[in-house]
Amino acid sequence: MLKMMTSFQGLPGQQTVPGVLDFPRSSQKLPSTSEGESETSMSEASSEDLVPPLEAKAAPESDKDPLTKQKKKRRKVLANMFSVFSKGRKKGQPSSAQPEGEPEPQPESSCPLPTVEELKAALERGRLEAAGPLLALERELQAAAARGGESAEELVRRQSKVEALYVLLRDQVLGLLRRPLDVAPERLRQALAVLAEQEREDRRAAAAGPGASGPGASALVSARPRRWLQLWRRGVAQAAEERLCVRPAAGAEGRSEAERVFLHMGRTMKEDLEAVVERLKPLFPADVDVVAAYAESYHEHFAAQLAALAQFELCERDTYMLLVWVQNLYPNDIINSPKLAGELQRVRLGSLLPPRQIRLLEATFLTNEMASVRELMARALQLESQRWAQDVAPQRLDGHCHSELAIDIIQIISQGQAKAESITLDLGAQIKHVLLMELATFLRSYQRAFDDFLERCRQLRNYRGNVIANINNCLSLRTSMEQKWQNPQDLPGHLLDPLSELKSHGFDTLLQRLFGDLKPLFKKFTQTRWAAPEQTLEEILSAVADRLPEFSELLDCFREELVEVVHLHLVKEYITRLSKRSLVLKTVGQQQQLAGHILANGDAIQRFCAQNGSSATWLHHALPKLAEIIRLQDPSAIKIEVATYATWYPDFSKGHLSAILAIKGNLSSSDVRSIRSILDVSMGMHQSSKPLFSLIKVG
Repeated sequence: MLKMMTSFQGLPGQQTVPGVLDFPRSSQKLPSTSEGESETSMSEASSEDLVPPLEAKAAPESDKDPLTKQKKKRRKVLANMFSVFSKGRKKGQPSSAQPEGEPEPQPESSCPLPTVEELKAALERGRLEAAGPLLALERELQAAAARGGESAEELVRRQSKVEALYVLLRDQVLGLLRRPLDVAPERLRQALAVLAEQEREDRRAAAAGPGASGPGASALVSARPRRWLQLWRRGVAQAAEERLCVRPAAGAEGRSEAERVFLHMGRTMKEDLEAVVERLKPLFPADVDVVAAYAESYHEHFAAQLAALAQFELCERDTYMLLVWVQNLYPNDIINSPKLAGELQRVRLGSLLPPRQIRLLEATFLTNEMASVRELMARALQLESQRWAQDVAPQRLDGHCHSELAIDIIQIISQGQAKAESITLDLGAQIKHVLLMELATFLRSYQRAFDDFLERCRQLRNYRGNVIANINNCLSLRTSMEQKWQNPQDLPGHLLDPLSELKSHGFDTLLQRLFGDLKPLFKKFTQTRWAAPEQTLEEILSAVADRLPEFSELLDCFREELVEVVHLHLVKEYITRLSKRSLVLKTVGQQQQLAGHILANGDAIQRFCAQNGSSATWLHHALPKLAEIIRLQDPSAIKIEVATYATWYPDFSKGHLSAILAIKGNLSSSDVRSIRSILDVSMGMHQSSKPLFSLIKVG
């Protein structure tokens, strides 16, 4: 049977993919705005193109090398600008600490902005501090367009260079955020600060309205919103897909490919999200909600994979596996795992499959499971029947004959129940009743196969041992059914009828020889006209005692039941001999003497059977009450005794009463009719009443 994990955290044989969140870099670049064109424009333009005009200052006459001094001055300016944009920020504090919706105030400085080449070089070295000066250049360009005075070509050329720098900055920032766990925390905070700054600028531009205003505004192409946060989320989704799509190595546990794939995805998702919660959440701004971004991306890809698999006609094993993941492992071992429950319950990821598809899969699972259970039970019975026919001796367990059939059947039923409950408890409740119906059908087949064995295999050496082993099976099977039923008293009778019949037929087979030996002994009562009933009964009980050890390999409860059957047979046969109408006693003394014999015999039968395990107390009154009817002489007293007797044994008929009254030869016909009439009145019945006289034929 398929052994699916109830918690995939510690499953053996599954290779862990190296490096949680170790996302590979994609060869596909992020989309850019005229990237190649911007780079070309940057190489063609002068270093001064993006520097706003400064007030002309006369150079000192002593300056012999103005070009060298200008370069030194610009390097100093760039350093000052980087210093200004990071000034006042605590170590490790991202710029996203600004109040939401407010742009970060730009410092006023008399220093000129760095040139395009300087910013480009800084960005290529990974200097994210260049984001501030770049934003200042973007705003300066917008201001220049608003003032007018520059040609459209000049504005376009300057904008293309700004956009090219933004491409470099974007690739730097999103590249760091793509592999966040490989980045030093301070470096990651810088990238997040730039991302937050760009998001604020997007909102500021959106609030300002479409495009800039002014004489040159029409020459500029609207570059906002840049939507870097959206690009980051897209990168997270791509990273989740790459992580979950890694093909797992084949394990040695015999799992199917689908099982290995979903086990890999589940473990990867859990480990990656735990890393996000523990290591990334403290570094990311709350409004970015890094946990939700990763969780939703992993969930969407996981759900897509399951939905794709569910479109195919699945084998029994994969249908079960799919339901276990959707209904149990994913919600319980991932979403509600100790480290993730608090975060993911807030995100509300939902189910991996829609409810309608889950119901269809559950219906398929139930159909598959019923067919499997039916086939397995039929195969177990076939193997057991072959052992009977081949005269294989039953096993002995604790001195009792034992058969593995009951254990096999109980395991098959229990495994079917456990599989359904491993999906959901509701599905387990659905399958329970269906399994019981399948078990009842099997038990009917079992009873028919056993009856065939009883009929055909009488001459086999291990015949009686196998009969006893199959009777012993009834206890385990009955107990299993009662335990699975919520209220054993409500267990439908037809479910247990096959077991009762199997046990009864088995008892009949085991007792057939004993009852055959007792028949001529009981005939002695009538043959000797009840001359020495004590000696005859002693012979009968001695014959029974000699045979009882043959039943020692029955389970104790069934041995006691078998002794009850013997007890009933002794009482029944004794009453049958009394009802033969061969004995007519006309004197009171003769009737009282016979009553005394019957009373003594009844007491002997009761004591013998009780000592050997019979608990059939309902039989204790059968012979003593008949003795009392024979002893009494007053018709009214006899009527009362008969009425009482009928409450204990409701199947005591007028025919049986007439046969007993025939012994009393001194009763008139009218007295007999009067006494018989008492049975026309219903006196009710005793709670413990069972068939007795319906088993006795009178002629």
